[in-house]
Amino acid sequence: MEESSRATVVRQLQNAKCSSGKSYNQIAQETGLTNVYVAQLLRGQAQLKPDTVPKLRSALPQLTDDHIQQMMRPPMRSYDPCLIQEPTIYRLNEAVMHFGESIKEIINEEFGDGIMSAIDFYCSVDKVKGVDGKDRVVITFDGKYLPYSEQKVEHMASKRPTQES
Repeated sequence: MEESSRATVVRQLQNAKCSSGKSYNQIAQETGLTNVYVAQLLRGQAQLKPDTVPKLRSALPQLTDDHIQQMMRPPMRSYDPCLIQEPTIYRLNEAVMHFGESIKEIINEEFGDGIMSAIDFYCSVDKVKGVDGKDRVVITFDGKYLPYSEQKVEHMASKRPTQES
């Protein structure tokens, strides 16, 4: 899908959410998805699965068959590099850059040499009251641990057989 068409669909999906009067949390509760995944669906960044269609249609009755079909296609996941200039996104990047090395060390200490998946991954945003009574943002990243593999030749499926001279 070309960018202008994609932007039009995203605008229509956002309008359906807006006209429903529902928050991402409300739609998430009705669909059984995380609030961030609902936002990803409505921004064309996640794929709608068939089992979720009836729940999403119920939560957002303004969605058309075309919208549903668009959301069921594998998305072209991307981001606008100019988004880094948006203050919230800038601060999220800053937090990851500031704490990333320490987080990596703790992952390695607790799990071994590996990474957190961003594919087998859940994310949610919650609002809580701090000890001082002020609102606080809680972002949960819940990703599957993926260990790095020792690269042994005998495990390599694509390895060519050795040729003898």
